[in-house]
Amino acid sequence: MQPLQLLALLAPGEPLSGAALAQRSGVTRAAIWKQVEALRARGVPVQSRGRAGYCLPWPLQMLDASRIRAALPADVSGALGALEVHDELDSTSSELQRRLVDAADLSVVLAESQRAGRGRRGRGWLSPPGLNLYLSGLKRFAPGFAALGGLSLAIGVIVLRALDGLGIAGAGLKWPNDVLATDGSGKLAGILVELSGEYQGPCAAIIGIGLNLRLTPELQRQAGQPACDLASLCAGAPPDRNRVAAALIATLAQGLAEFEREGFRAFAADYARHDLLRGQPLQLSGALGAFEARGAGVDARGALRVQLPDGSERRIDSADVTVRRP
Repeated sequence: MQPLQLLALLAPGEPLSGAALAQRSGVTRAAIWKQVEALRARGVPVQSRGRAGYCLPWPLQMLDASRIRAALPADVSGALGALEVHDELDSTSSELQRRLVDAADLSVVLAESQRAGRGRRGRGWLSPPGLNLYLSGLKRFAPGFAALGGLSLAIGVIVLRALDGLGIAGAGLKWPNDVLATDGSGKLAGILVELSGEYQGPCAAIIGIGLNLRLTPELQRQAGQPACDLASLCAGAPPDRNRVAAALIATLAQGLAEFEREGFRAFAADYARHDLLRGQPLQLSGALGAFEARGAGVDARGALRVQLPDGSERRIDSADVTVRRP
C-alpha cells in the first residue's frame, strides 16, 4: 500500500478503524499505521479517534482527470493536448520539460504531490499530498521571447479571474508573480514561467501554478513565509479540488489565447486593479543594491515602476530583484 491509496480511503472524512482499512487494502494493521505516519510526515493531518480509527478533519477530493475534463467548456476541452493527473512527481513543470519536444500544445499536468516543487529563484514549493493544487501547462508561441513581456503578470491575472469565477474574493497581485491574500495573511498562489526556444521565435512557455486550498498550522510553519489558503477565504470550506482545477485550466487556456493575440495589454487594466504594490512604500534589493521607493504600477511590458524619494522614476524588469513592503 502507498500513502496516497490510504489518503483516498480517508478522503470522505469519516473515521475508519485500522482493521477496516487493513481489510479494504489487503495489508496488515501495522502497514496501515506505517502509511498513516508517512502521510503525517508529509503534512496531511490524519487524526486518531481511538476505537473509531483514523480520519481527516474534513473531506477532501482526490484529483480525477476525467472529472476535470468533463467540467471544462467544450472549446477548451477540444483545444487541450494532454490532461494528466499523477500521484506524485518531482514537479509538474519538470515533467513537462522532459517531454517538451513531443508534448502537444496546451498540455496540462497535475500531481497530487510533488517531491521537489519549484518556486521563483530556485526556492522550493511545499507540496503535501491531496491538500492543494500543483499544475503546469505548456503553451507554444510562434513569436519568440521578445513578444512575451508581462506573461508571468498575465498569469497572475488569470489565476484571479479563475478565483472570481468560483466566487472567491480577497486576493491580489504582488509583482512579479505572487498571488497574496489582501488581508495580509500571506501567499495564496505562486507562479513560475520557464521559457525555452529562440528570442525571435518560435518558443515555448511552461507555466507552473501552485495554489493553496488547505494549509494546516504545521504546514504554514514549514512554508517559511506567511501563507494563506482558499479555506481561509471561503469560511473554511473551499470548493471541490476538481472544480478548482477545471476553473483554473479553463481560464488559463482562454487567457493564453488572449495573450497570444494581444499580449500583456489585454491584462493591464485587471493587473492595475489588483496591484498590491501600487502606491505602497517598498524596500528593494538586488544587483543594483538596496533602496527604498514607492510603487507606481507596471509599464506596458510588465516592468515594475517605482518612484524614488527624489521624485524620479525607475523601472525594474529583473525577477532577481527582491521587493518587500516595510
